[in-house]
Amino acid sequence: MIRKIFDSLQPHFEKGGKYEKYNAVFEMFDTFFYSPSSVTHSASHVRDGIDLKRIMITVWLCTFPAMFYGMYNVGAQALGFMAEKGITAEGDWRFLITDLLIGYNPASIWDCFIYGAAWFVPIYVVTFAVGIAWEILFAVKRGHEVNEGFFVTSVLFALTCPPTIPLWQVALGISFGVVLGKEVFGGTGKNFLNPALTGRAFLFFAYPASMSGDSVWTAVDGFSGATALSIAAEGGMQALQGQLTWMDAFIGNMQGSVGETSALALAAGGLILMITGIASWRIVAGVFAGTAAMGILFNSIGSTTNPMFQIPFWWHYVLGGWALGTFFMATDPVSASMTNTGKWVFGALIGVMVMLIRVVNPAFPEGMMLAILFANLLAPTIDYFVIQANVKRRLARMSSNSHVQ
Repeated sequence: MIRKIFDSLQPHFEKGGKYEKYNAVFEMFDTFFYSPSSVTHSASHVRDGIDLKRIMITVWLCTFPAMFYGMYNVGAQALGFMAEKGITAEGDWRFLITDLLIGYNPASIWDCFIYGAAWFVPIYVVTFAVGIAWEILFAVKRGHEVNEGFFVTSVLFALTCPPTIPLWQVALGISFGVVLGKEVFGGTGKNFLNPALTGRAFLFFAYPASMSGDSVWTAVDGFSGATALSIAAEGGMQALQGQLTWMDAFIGNMQGSVGETSALALAAGGLILMITGIASWRIVAGVFAGTAAMGILFNSIGSTTNPMFQIPFWWHYVLGGWALGTFFMATDPVSASMTNTGKWVFGALIGVMVMLIRVVNPAFPEGMMLAILFANLLAPTIDYFVIQANVKRRLARMSSNSHVQ
């Protein structure tokens, strides 16, 4: 039935049709439901049921564990605080909606999930609506198909946002990420920065009060509480372990952006991406290794003035945006290194940089976002030197072989 509807509409969007200029929009919906109609048949081509759209949808689905847990955690953190302080549900349009569905019981998984969804879903809807509008606009103007990469960009950007971020800032941030982080360079496949992180970085530096501090992480008025990384930066391991255990941090029972808190949920999605070959295990292993090496180095050096030197590397794995960045941001195939050796170097560089920013810079205890963007800038250079080294080795091998002959 759907196929017949698309077939009947297709002539109107093809060249010479009444809506020719909107062919990109038609193709977007057509290829969402079905494989592209233009496929190769000769033996000189590889034919496969997997295309870019299916790959991006797979990545999108792999974010679901972190997304669903993130919504639950937002609700659990808020409802727990409300119950502790005796705060009643009032003062926000979200409460009018949730009043119909929940009872504000922090012990109820349903209540926590619905309350968290009331904060996250609007962020994601605004992100998707504004971002896809920009994608369609550029596709129509350039006469090419709407790219499927935005499925991933939209959800990753939304997951990096604190639940209390104003929705107009969400629209501004994703606009910056899509337009200036990707489209001005030619669109997906030509951007050298991760668009989701570009938009997140813009908001962080343009509106720091909405993206950091102690009052943005729990969706209820009157809350003030630091993230685990901020606690560690202030008081070291003693203060950190006084707030939560490593297992709590691994599961995600703590403050943070919507999708970054549960390393368990993020690792589950990331493992699927690595098994399917969508994400590079070399990059992930490089980040793990770089983080561990710098963590061991800082622990051995020690510091009497900087508590972050005390934090073991395995704690860094479960704090802040490390897991989200490692499994979903660093492995972006467009902005990461392309060569196998380069992927190791690229990942290790991220691991080293995130530790340098977290530990050495006391004013910025997170660091994963900047580490990945910095590595994105160096990815082409890393691949260049790897390729040049391979060329030199082959030339040397050919030269030695000719001398032997």
